Amino acid sequence: MKLRSQNLGLFVKLPSTQALEIAAGAGFDFCLIDLEHSQLDEGDAIGLAAHAAAIGFPALARIAANDRGLVNRLLEAGCVGIQLSTVRTAAQVHELRAATRYAPTGTRSISLAHRRAGYGAVGMGDYLASAAAEPPLVVAQIETATTDDSLAEILAAGPDVVFVGTADLRADVGLDDEAFDARVAEICDAVEAGGAVLGGIALDDPRVRFRAISSDLGLLQQAGTAAVAAARG
Repeated sequence: MKLRSQNLGLFVKLPSTQALEIAAGAGFDFCLIDLEHSQLDEGDAIGLAAHAAAIGFPALARIAANDRGLVNRLLEAGCVGIQLSTVRTAAQVHELRAATRYAPTGTRSISLAHRRAGYGAVGMGDYLASAAAEPPLVVAQIETATTDDSLAEILAAGPDVVFVGTADLRADVGLDDEAFDARVAEICDAVEAGGAVLGGIALDDPRVRFRAISSDLGLLQQAGTAAVAAARG
């Protein structure tokens, strides 16, 4: 997935391929299959990733912890990137980056029995070259008042995108608006200085280029509430 000047995304929490098609048709640039805050299991995520790839709709997956095997299965199913929640250390970013890259630069295990390799129709050399030319996106989600490593060290580990998790961050600062605003500003400034793309949800900063607008559940709730209110007059 090549990032644009503005990239608008939707969190996917429902195991519905129709929701993916609606999101793609509405003009979203990407979706985030949510394996952290949803009832989706791995099988659901694999199916959604495969369908998204089949219709040409870029899909990333959000995971709660580094899992090399899960990362590989999601990428082979069709995901174009992985978003890791609650990043506190540079090592987490290094580990995720390695899990998305083949040797000699990473630790991802190679197979040609999947869509991106034509289920074996593409030779290993050609497949590795294409994978190196457009590697999966590595998205580090920062959502805590402090991190174990400095923000500069985390940025130096090479995330493509740093996504500010505003809900967990607001809870972590005890719903203190002043502390929240200060921490958001600190993260945004560090991302700009580190050369990564800034991402987030409900993040009011003009530097945000990777923006999640809502979720499928959120849009359904809003539309349902508006429809009932309109019908009742």
